[in-house]
Amino acid sequence: MNAKFSLTAATLAATVAFAAPIAAPFVAPAYAEMTKMVGGAPMYPSKNIIENAVNSKDHTTLVAAVKAAGLVDTLEGAGPFTVFAPTNEAFARLPAGTVETLLKPENKGMLTSILTYHVVPGRLTEAEIDAMIRDGGGKAMLKTVQGEELTFQRSGGRLWVIDAKGDKAEVTIPNVMQSNGVIQVINKVLLPS
Repeated sequence: MNAKFSLTAATLAATVAFAAPIAAPFVAPAYAEMTKMVGGAPMYPSKNIIENAVNSKDHTTLVAAVKAAGLVDTLEGAGPFTVFAPTNEAFARLPAGTVETLLKPENKGMLTSILTYHVVPGRLTEAEIDAMIRDGGGKAMLKTVQGEELTFQRSGGRLWVIDAKGDKAEVTIPNVMQSNGVIQVINKVLLPS
């Protein structure tokens, strides 16, 4: 009986030792992050706005503009910022020669004004903007870093950002989370008054 008890105790101990790792909660490795693909590249929540944006093939014009305006350090900073990031296609829709003109050193002030018009202080998700739209009776107004406001509306199931001139940009990829904010990808360049 003693030998049988020892065998049973050993079997039980082995079963518990084997089952313990299975019963323990699964912990994802630190490198396993929730990412979104933007411009063919993963956007990592542990990286800042610039560290991610430079990898998006759809945002090369925006990155060049941010560099020309001297805003890299700002957008690598603590923030948080919500950036409404126009794609290359959005910049291509501007009148011919506009981007080239804006990138010239003598137009740095105008370029900075346009770029900071695409940035709102804070980390605003699509759901938070939607809540502001509901609370505002169908629209929300948010002050940009540039100083003027952007208008937000929901129409046809889409989130729209409306600039001072009344032009609309659709949020095409929402909630691209960053360590220092969030990127909301848009399909049009917004222009202040």
